[in-house]
Parts: sequence; C-alpha cells; structure tokens
Amino acid sequence: MQEILLASLEQGLIFSLLAVGVMITFRLLDIADLSVEGTFPLGAFVLAWGFASNLNPFLGLVLAFVAGSLAGLFTYFLYKKLAIPAILAGILTMTILYTVNLKINGTSNVPLATETTLFDLSQALPDVLILGVIVLVMKLALDWFLQTEQGYLLKVTGDNDSLVRSLGQNPNRYLALGLLLSNGLAALSGALMAQYQGFVDITMGQSMIVTALASIVIGEAIFRYNKSLKITSRGILGALIYRIIYGLAIHFGLNPDDLKAITALIVIAFIAYNNLSASQKRRQQIRKAKEQ
Repeated sequence: MQEILLASLEQGLIFSLLAVGVMITFRLLDIADLSVEGTFPLGAFVLAWGFASNLNPFLGLVLAFVAGSLAGLFTYFLYKKLAIPAILAGILTMTILYTVNLKINGTSNVPLATETTLFDLSQALPDVLILGVIVLVMKLALDWFLQTEQGYLLKVTGDNDSLVRSLGQNPNRYLALGLLLSNGLAALSGALMAQYQGFVDITMGQSMIVTALASIVIGEAIFRYNKSLKITSRGILGALIYRIIYGLAIHFGLNPDDLKAITALIVIAFIAYNNLSASQKRRQQIRKAKEQ
C-alpha cells in the first residue's frame, strides 16, 4: 500500500503541472484548449531529442517548456488571427503535433532506460522530493506572476476583456500569454513523465485533458470554501487526490481498461456535487432572506 501511495503522489506531482496549465485557460481565460493533448507528448519527445543530442535533463526540461509555449502561440494564431473557434484551434494544433512528435525522433516510441535522467542525477534524493521541489518552484513563480500587473490583466481578460481595453491594454496579448504558459506547463509535465516512466510514446497525450479537468474539478469541489488557497494550490492538491484515487482503484483490482470511463465518472460526480451544493446554498440564502 505504501508503494502505491508513493507512486500516486509522484505521478500526482507530475500531473499537477498539467492541471495548473489547463486551469489557466479553462478557469482564468474561460476557453477550452485541447492542444494540451499534443503539447504533453511534445515535451516528452523534445526531451528525448535533447538526450539524443547529449543535452543534460535540465536543459531538456527548458526546451520542452519552450516547445510547448510555441505550440500554445500557434493555437493563439489559429484562434485569433485566423478566427478559428478556440476548441477547433486546439484540436487542429493537437492533430498537427501528432505528426510533429513523430518527426522529432523519427519513431513513435523512444526508450530512455540508458539515459541519465533528472532522477539519476540526484540518486541521493527520493523522486517525490525532486518532483515536489520542481512543482513548488513553478507554483511560487506562477503565484508571483499572477500578483503582478501583467498577471492581474491576464485574469481580468477571461472575466471582462472590455475592462482590459478600457485600461489601454490589448486583451489578445494576455490571451496569447495564457496559452503560452498553459501549453508550456503541459509540455514540462510531459517531459517529467517521460523521465519518470523511462520512455516516450506517441500515445502519452491521450485523455490528458480529462486527467487535468478531473484534477481541477476535484480540487475546486473539496477546497472551494477555503479562500486562503490559491488557484494553483487547488490544482496541485486536486491532481494529488485524483492520482491517489486512481492508484487505489488499480490496487483494489479495478481493470486498467476501465479507468478512462472511471475518470470521466469521477469528473461527472464532482461536477454534480458542486452544482447540487451551489444550488442548495442558494436555496438557503433565499430562505434566510425571506425569513428576515
């Protein structure tokens, strides 16, 4: 059981970067960006290319983030410059990246067993600690950015882009920035997963958007009344809880082939719980107002 929980925490930390990335577009910018299903494996394939080019894993992570960010900018180009609906722009980017990912290393599967990964460089430290430090650094950096003027304008863009215009700013600039950060984090998550599991595969991106949404919904459902938690914290905690549920389900005998359906059911259950709770709270407020 301890091994299952530890592995779940490690994978939860990896997927938490993906969840936070999707949260930027899904919650802050209020757009549906499916390109993360292409940028997640893109980060892994770029990392594998970096290993083949004798680059160290830290530089590989940086290159993965940059590649994912460029893919996010391509989605922005399709969405805003070519006036393609956001959801379709993401699907087109994801489709193009499938071919791009195959071309990067010339194969659909790249083993990394013989490479010196980030975890091999720090053998004295447990994997969960290494991943925890990376996630913490990215979280603190993103929290700091969201408190700056640029971060504030990014958040306002999703709620009221007219207000951004009234401040003399172009909301498209912050939309592009949000897509850049979101897909950069997704690619970084994919690069970490490749090093963690020891191989890169073209199917890595399948259902990643559902995994990210499950993490977001769980984090918001459980911690929605905790106003002290930042949005990044909810995404990270949601990913950890989701992966623990996922790991325990496998441990207790659930067929791995059924896990995609289970993931979707988890999302449905938590969304329904959120909606019912909100509806009940509104009824209570109306009742109290009538009593007064």
